Amino acid sequence: MEQKIQRVIAHSIGEELGIMPGDVLLEISGHKIEDVLDYYFYTTAEELTLKIRDRQGEEWEAEIEKEEKEDLGLVFEDPFMGTYQHCHNHCIFCFIDQMPKGMRPTLYFKDDDSRLSFLNGNYITMTNMREKDVERTIRYHMSPINLSIHTTNPELRVKMLKNPRAGEIMAHIQRLAEAGIVLNGQIVLCKGINDGKELERTLGDLAPYVPAMQSLSVVPVGLSRYREGLYPLEPFTKEDARALIRQIEPWREKFYRETGLHFVHLSDEFYILAEEELPLEEAYDGYLQIENGVGMMRLFWDEAQEEIRNIPEGSVGEGRISLVTAECAYGYIRRIAEEIACRVPGGDIQVHCIRNDFFGERITVTGLLTGQDIIAQLKGKDLGKLLLLPENLLKADEELLLDDLSVEDLKKSLQTPIDIVKSSGRDFVHKIVNCLKKESK
Repeated sequence: MEQKIQRVIAHSIGEELGIMPGDVLLEISGHKIEDVLDYYFYTTAEELTLKIRDRQGEEWEAEIEKEEKEDLGLVFEDPFMGTYQHCHNHCIFCFIDQMPKGMRPTLYFKDDDSRLSFLNGNYITMTNMREKDVERTIRYHMSPINLSIHTTNPELRVKMLKNPRAGEIMAHIQRLAEAGIVLNGQIVLCKGINDGKELERTLGDLAPYVPAMQSLSVVPVGLSRYREGLYPLEPFTKEDARALIRQIEPWREKFYRETGLHFVHLSDEFYILAEEELPLEEAYDGYLQIENGVGMMRLFWDEAQEEIRNIPEGSVGEGRISLVTAECAYGYIRRIAEEIACRVPGGDIQVHCIRNDFFGERITVTGLLTGQDIIAQLKGKDLGKLLLLPENLLKADEELLLDDLSVEDLKKSLQTPIDIVKSSGRDFVHKIVNCLKKESK
């Protein structure tokens, strides 16, 4: 495929060669570029040749000698350089199937693409991978690869994913592990389906692949209120969460004793639901699955505690600020706010736990809150001089919430200044302290 260049980074190899925005990359060392993986793979070489067609339509070649993996400084109009692979499954737990109509189109796209697993950390089922895709994964040593496993029971996996190819997962794991590809796994746990004895089987089947497979997360199925006509699934209770923790702990101890990795990790939601303390930092093996909600709250809490200890003695605050969070994180956020208030007397921190009426009360994570729920539950309240929103409420590249309401929309509706606080515990505490501090007159 031809790849149009959007921008050339200053002082890069591309600029030195005279490549300009609007030029087109045709080949690298005689190879056509199917997608971004081809580009990465062929540009790691120390010697290569680029075939370019300039904006006037003339073709020319540039021979390059560089350091291994040194970037060429080319930014393309299509960063992925190819089409995304759409998911071919119909998983009984898929959250996208549980969303209402009328949201932004990108929220309904289901990807299942090994290239996105390597580039962005997405989890894939491997059900739509052709032999060519598997071979290229191994040849390019695309590592790590994140796998949506859910169960190693072939018949049950076919049932859960509603795909006849879903039963081949163990063969894929063995092949990738033998090729030296680092693997991470994920289980979306569904009550009465892949938990209990089925979870025991899955852990036993995966045990021989540790540490080639370095981590396995277990996360609860998310159940929105838009499930009419979908497979009947039940939420986990506090007692279920406590039983799961008791089930997993012996496995974690066994894996750590034999491999130096705890390997299997429950998401923070299970510990919070069980009303039990989160594991300590060392139990997360370096937070390998933090983007999956595994250890996110422990890291946030530890960073916040360190920053609280660094608050200068004699700090004085004034006025009220308000914070937004959801049920899952509320207990920890409230405790952090109380500790800050003790170190910065004179200020008032209000933590508002927003109920998720949009998706339903069973959805308790902050990242799935909508602007309309925030407005409905905060309108008319004394929010003080500032409302702080966590950045994980927003679309990555602009200040839009899930329901396409903007931060500006919230400001107008609530008649309160709004600021965004970053996701780290340090940034969170630092922002609150700075907002609370009494200005010298």
